[in-house]
Amino acid sequence: MFLGAVARATKRITMGPMVYLLPLYSPLRLIEEICILDHLSNGRLQPGVGRGVSPYELNFHHVDADKSRDIFVDAFDCISEGLTHDRLTYSGPYFTYEDVPMALRPLQQPHPPFWYGSSNTIGATWAGERGLHFVTNGGVTRAKENIDAFRAALATRGGTAAVPLDAFDGGVAVGASRHVYVAETEAEARRIAEPAHEHLAANLTFLRREAERKSSGALGNSYVAPPSAAGFDNAIADGSTIIGTPDQVRAEIERQAETLGLNYFVGYHMFGSMSLADAMRSLRLFTTEVMPKVRTPAPI
Repeated sequence: MFLGAVARATKRITMGPMVYLLPLYSPLRLIEEICILDHLSNGRLQPGVGRGVSPYELNFHHVDADKSRDIFVDAFDCISEGLTHDRLTYSGPYFTYEDVPMALRPLQQPHPPFWYGSSNTIGATWAGERGLHFVTNGGVTRAKENIDAFRAALATRGGTAAVPLDAFDGGVAVGASRHVYVAETEAEARRIAEPAHEHLAANLTFLRREAERKSSGALGNSYVAPPSAAGFDNAIADGSTIIGTPDQVRAEIERQAETLGLNYFVGYHMFGSMSLADAMRSLRLFTTEVMPKVRTPAPI
């Protein structure tokens, strides 16, 4: 519904979820939603897909977290089949369809370009093998592991995307997501961003705390901690959060782009308890004092 509203309110912006959690969807219904959104946006849709890393969220939908990757892959293969054929006949371990007429077709052919968001090398490798566009998160060390795994897998298919995007080197987008706040001084950036980040971290760990309360004990290794759930100073130190003056933010983006080999940057400019006014002040500085001055790394 949100993307439908965005499609109506905009004309040029490329849009897409990051990500559709495929184990929570009927593939047939999602095929139809993708087609509708592609037409509503006049071909501006670029859907991101993922499996979901929170066992608590998956369990609420009665999805076994241990099977979520297999369910995801089966759903993706089924969706890909439906988007590229006039009739859907598909038989997999979790989803089966027999001769379903595909009355809706995507505007972009053969289908909109797919993105994959990953916080681990297993998912990164799968995305590279399939030729999806890629965005990772987490600190610089972990992000580099994921991007290196993605690029190595992408090379096995000749380094090309399944649906290339002309705006990127080799037609493949490789990005990282970061929480960003820009202010006239570093102290001012910290004053606004720190409480907002702590609020965000509390939201990201909410379901874990609920599960701990119900179980009255440790949860073992069943939980994958979101990168932004780390403390504010830790998030700055590992590079998953970038704050400061325009020059400081620009320099850090350039450093990470060079280290990671990025050609795409995902900035979260409003997060946690941050007010719209504070977010817009930061965004204005970012668009006028950071973006035009960023030195992009050499193509990889």
